[in-house]
Amino acid sequence: MAPQTDLSPQDKLDGLALLILRLGLAWFIFLWAIHKILTPGQYQQLARHFDKVDVSTLQVYGMGALQIALCACAVLGVFRLFSYGALGVMHLFTVLRRWERFLDPFAINDKGFPINRNPVIDLAVLAAFIALVLLIRRDHFSIGGWLARHDRPRWWT
Repeated sequence: MAPQTDLSPQDKLDGLALLILRLGLAWFIFLWAIHKILTPGQYQQLARHFDKVDVSTLQVYGMGALQIALCACAVLGVFRLFSYGALGVMHLFTVLRRWERFLDPFAINDKGFPINRNPVIDLAVLAAFIALVLLIRRDHFSIGGWLARHDRPRWWT
């Protein structure tokens, strides 16, 4: 069977939509990862508060570096199932840590500020990661998509 190298207009539209989604999600996680490098103490406090564990500065740097590497893979579209899935699972961990805030999405503090808005954003980002993984075969504007279309080795698609 000959490889499909020409993309239909619909394929191009799907590929563009997924490129935008992929870049946006990678940027979202990348910002959090860079903050781990810049302010590791903040993440040590968060781990202590939410997870009741003490993590070293080196562990925070390691997690930040891992997330940065996964974001780079996602931006390029290599190891797609692994990189997109791993970033999604990392984000799922964040969502699960704050699940009780979903039970009261309209809570307002004494100053009239809605305090549970960020978890709603977290759910939208999680849904976007799930969509990205489910639509991976339509992710044409990535290295993995190019390799698949040109019948190249798929070990890093």
